[in-house]
Amino acid sequence: METNMNKYLKYALVLLLSVGLILFTQQVKIWFNGEAAAPISAMTFYGLITLWTFAFAGVLLSDVMKKVPVRFLQEFPVLGWVSIISLVCCLLFEFPIKAIQAVDFLSITTPVLTFAGISVANRLVDLRRTSWRVGIVAIFVFLGTYLGSALLSELGLAIAGK
Repeated sequence: METNMNKYLKYALVLLLSVGLILFTQQVKIWFNGEAAAPISAMTFYGLITLWTFAFAGVLLSDVMKKVPVRFLQEFPVLGWVSIISLVCCLLFEFPIKAIQAVDFLSITTPVLTFAGISVANRLVDLRRTSWRVGIVAIFVFLGTYLGSALLSELGLAIAGK
């Protein structure tokens, strides 16, 4: 029981750090962009608390589902549970939507991408064990994604007459 509490405390603190980084990023945007950036208000803090709650509830639900005898539910990723909880709460209640709207979107993506980069960097040893062909496939996937996005944006601009 004590180890579970320590594990949940660790998750809660990491999520709190993430929320703090989101707030810091939003403040930095205000410093550099001034009036053009989204202001920090009480609703911003409510939005960050809402995001923290959704994420922590997803972690808890993921642990509960690991004890269910259905294999699919045991292996379902934490991000999936967070998404489901967020979706259900936002469909049932209007407040989470209003609160989260006060948090700047780019301020959310910066820490998330940083954590993703750190998690990938921790697995570079595993990446070295794969074949060199994976690198070639990755280059073509990235190139195709970039070209596809560029073509779609050009099409959208052409349709909009710009």
